[in-house]
Amino acid sequence: MDTLEAMAIFMRVVERGSFSAVAREIGLSQPTISKQIGALETRLGGRLFARSTRNLCLTDEGQRYYEHCRLILAAVDNAEHSFQTGQERVAGALRIASSGSFGRIQIAPRLHGFLQQHPDVTIDLQLSDKNVDLVSEGIDVAVRIGELKDSSLVARQIGLTRRRVFASPTYLEQHGWPATPDDLRFHNCLVFNQLEHFDNWSFEHGGQWSSVQVKGNVRSNNSESIRQMVLSGLGISLSPSWLFREDLQAGRVLALLDGHTPSSLPIHAVSPPDRRQSARVRAFTDYLRDAFAVDGDVKPM
Repeated sequence: MDTLEAMAIFMRVVERGSFSAVAREIGLSQPTISKQIGALETRLGGRLFARSTRNLCLTDEGQRYYEHCRLILAAVDNAEHSFQTGQERVAGALRIASSGSFGRIQIAPRLHGFLQQHPDVTIDLQLSDKNVDLVSEGIDVAVRIGELKDSSLVARQIGLTRRRVFASPTYLEQHGWPATPDDLRFHNCLVFNQLEHFDNWSFEHGGQWSSVQVKGNVRSNNSESIRQMVLSGLGISLSPSWLFREDLQAGRVLALLDGHTPSSLPIHAVSPPDRRQSARVRAFTDYLRDAFAVDGDVKPM
């Protein structure tokens, strides 16, 4: 049995979710595909798939083996290309994780430009407002905003996201304008609770930093939910400038506390500690860093 060929077939079965689909794709019979997977399981000494249901489901061991196969086959492909060209090829599958709002607004619109530069890369963009486990989810690179809590990750800072205080005209008509950060104590402040010290807002004014403890009747782990609440007139938020860019231009919200600059949040590209920084990960993070450098709502590094 050709182990690398069996690995490649196993990966395609996982990704297509069907033995017959892979058989049609590579021009073999379904029994041949089943025989290859069976031989691989015999070699490994355990089941890769749980076949008790109609759908193919990986066993826990199968999931771990799949992640190893992705790395091994990518390394083989890069080694062959490096031998032929003298440099590592920017190609293959790239699995990216991000928060929902940042991924939708800041990453997804930029993928077209990245893929134009690197047409041999395929992207799987996973959006979640929870910090997913990079290893178990098979993530190559995650883009995270805020201070990193997991020091074991391989991290590279690629920007700083600017923040401002926002409220709708309706809210301000009913509750008045805060003139200073300290006035926020008397307002309904809507907080994004995925950040450390989320209810303590810091501002710089005249070279001096101060902070205010805020409170409100709603908190959320989703930035776009907070945006909708602000637009509805429910309260005030301290949010990334890019989240309200179009609303600010259209007059649906107003930016408050001119002259009092909120602290910015670092943007990191992070990878699992045991995963080699591939050419496609480096190319993607370089691309984002350069794109952020010309974005008025994100400070370059």
